[in-house]
Formats: sequence, structure tokens, C-alpha cells
Amino acid sequence: MSECRGTILHRRSIRRFEERQIDEGVLQRILEAGLYAPSAAGRQGVLFAVSQDRAVNERLGKIKRAHSHPQMATATSYVSKEQPSIADDPHLQNAFYDAPTVITLFAPKNFLFSAEDCACAAENMMLTADSLGVGSCYVGQGFAAFADPYGQEILRRWNIRTDYYAVAQILLGYPRAGDAHPTPKPRKDGRILRF
Repeated sequence: MSECRGTILHRRSIRRFEERQIDEGVLQRILEAGLYAPSAAGRQGVLFAVSQDRAVNERLGKIKRAHSHPQMATATSYVSKEQPSIADDPHLQNAFYDAPTVITLFAPKNFLFSAEDCACAAENMMLTADSLGVGSCYVGQGFAAFADPYGQEILRRWNIRTDYYAVAQILLGYPRAGDAHPTPKPRKDGRILRF
């Protein structure tokens, strides 16, 4: 199996992290993967705001949780049994799951393919993270983390352009020791259509 294919098949969302921060060299390789992601018309419009400030990440994660309204899981419809999401467990109050590194992907508000550009960057980063032994989790609707005065103050502090918006967050950290790697769900049949 090729190394790339192996990484694709192995990578799962991680929501339980060790407290230790990821190594700077590893972080740089993950960010480089995001910078080299495809982007519509080669615009390279995605901005990567890296926060390793635990207090800021915790507060923004709680704001995001308070402004997220996921349809809560049921016994037959859920995100993860091994590592529950905020949709699975209403007791989880931090939508960033205490990840030591949170990267917010910002993109232009008035560009047709902003979300797609962020999704390409996110996938590159998460696959690279997995290949380097770092856990990751994609958290959509990034704007919800900035939906109160504190969040707006952080945007100003980070000098985020007003014509940009937060598309998503990528959570990074070393998977918590002792936790089993999440089991892949069986692939559903009938998803490839040939004509």
C-alpha cells in the first residue's frame, strides 16, 4: 500500500488530546501542506490563524459551542462512539475539545469558492498531521467561534481583514495516550455510479 493511500485510510477525527503542544517543526510541515493546497484560480486566498494560547482556544471553543445548534445524536445516528462530538454529548462545552493548537481558516466573504479552498487546505493539513503522528479534527462553521464581543475582539487582535470570514477550524494535538484510534465505519455500498 502506498504511504499516501495508507494515510488516507488511517486518518480519523481525534477529539481527545494530550496537553503537550505539538512540535514547531511538525506544525510548520502541516501549515506548508495547507499553503500548497489547490485553490480556485490559484488565488491562494485562505488565511491560517494559528492559536496555541490555551485560554483563548478554550474561550472561543465555548463560544462556538454556545452558538452551535447541532442536531443531537440518537442511538442509531451519531458522529462517534469512541470520541463523541458536541452533537453526541451535550455535556461537552468546548467545541475545540481542548486541542492545544487551533487553526482557523479564513477566506474572502465575496469569493464564490472560499469554502472549497478552505476544505482543500484542511484536508491537506489533516492528512499531513496524521502522517506525522498528530491527531486532527475538522470543525465547520468557524464563524460561530467569533459570535460574541470577545470573539470580535480576537478578530481585531489578530488583525483579520473585515472582508474575510472564519470558514472552519482545524484542531491539532497528539492523540491522548491510552485511547484507541477510532474505528472506521464500514463503507456504504452504492455510492459509486457508473454510466
